[in-house]
Amino acid sequence: MSGAASQRVATRILGLDPGLRVTGFGVIDQLGSQLRYVASGCIRTRDGEGLPQRLGTLLDGVREVVATYAPDQAVVEIVFVNVNPKSTLLLGQARGAVICGAVACELPVAEYTALQVKQAVVGYGKAHKSQVQHMVQKLLSLPQAPGTDAADALACAICHANGGQGLGRFQPGSARRRGGRLLAP
Repeated sequence: MSGAASQRVATRILGLDPGLRVTGFGVIDQLGSQLRYVASGCIRTRDGEGLPQRLGTLLDGVREVVATYAPDQAVVEIVFVNVNPKSTLLLGQARGAVICGAVACELPVAEYTALQVKQAVVGYGKAHKSQVQHMVQKLLSLPQAPGTDAADALACAICHANGGQGLGRFQPGSARRRGGRLLAP
C-alpha cells in the first residue's frame, strides 16, 4: 500500500430519519468509494409524553449518538408535505429537534428529500421501504436487513456519501468555524 493511500482518513457520516415517535439513525464510514457500516438504531420517545418532552428526547438522543460515534457530518431527510397539516407540522418539529441536536454538536448538516435518497440508493425515487432495506443491506454487506427507520437513516448517509446527486451536498471548506459556531461562506 502506498504512503498516500495508507494516510487517507475515512469520513464518518451520520444519517438521520426524523420522526416524532421513532427517529432512525445510521452511521457509516466512507473511504473513497468504499462504505463501511458502523452502527444503526432508533431514538424512541415515550407514548403519553408531551410534545416538549418528546422533542427534548430527540435532541438528547442525537447528542448521545454523536458523542458515541463521533461523526464528521450529519444528513437529515427533508420532510414531505402530508395530506394532514397537523402531522406535517409535528414531523417538522421533530426534524427541527434532530437538526438542532446535530448543530449543537457542531456538525455540518446536509439535507435530502426522500425521493433523492431513494433515487441514490435504489435507483428509483418512488421505491418501497422494503426495497430501500434490501439495497442498504446489500450496499453495506449486512447479514440482514436493518429495520425500516434505521434503513432509511443509513440510506440518507449512503446518498450523501455518493454525492447526493449534487443536491444538498456538504462542500468541504464551504463553511468555517468562529467561536465554536459553523458559519456560512
